[in-house]
Amino acid sequence: MSIHWGMADDFGKLILRLTLGILVLLHGISKITHGISGIEGMLQGIGLPASIAYGVYIGEILGPILLLLGWYARLGAAIIAINMLFALFLAHRPEFFNLTPNGGWALELQGMFLLTALALILTGPGRFSLNNR
Repeated sequence: MSIHWGMADDFGKLILRLTLGILVLLHGISKITHGISGIEGMLQGIGLPASIAYGVYIGEILGPILLLLGWYARLGAAIIAINMLFALFLAHRPEFFNLTPNGGWALELQGMFLLTALALILTGPGRFSLNNR
C-alpha cells in the first residue's frame, strides 16, 4: 500500500484545524453563557478599559469558526494566537514558570493552543478548506 503524502499532509492540517477550532470555540461558548465580567475585571486591574474584554468573542468565536470552515483559516489562527497571548498575559502570567505536581508545564493547554495556532498560520489550512488562505 502506497501512502500519498500530500493527502496525509492535508488531513493533518484538517485535524489540527478542527481540534484547535473546536477546543477554543468551547471556551467561547462558555463566555457567551457565563459572561466576561472576570476578563473585564482583569483588564481594569491593569488600567485598561473593560470594553477590550469583548475582543474575547472575536478570539474564541470568530477565530475558531474561520478555522473550522477553512475560510481565511490563517486569519482565524492569527486571531486565536493573539487571543492566547492576551490570555497568557492577563490571566496566566503568575503561572508562566510553574510546573504541575507531575512535572508538566502549568500552562500546557494555553501553550498548545498558541503554538498550534502559530503552526496553522505557517502551514495554511490545507486542501480540505473553503479557501487556501
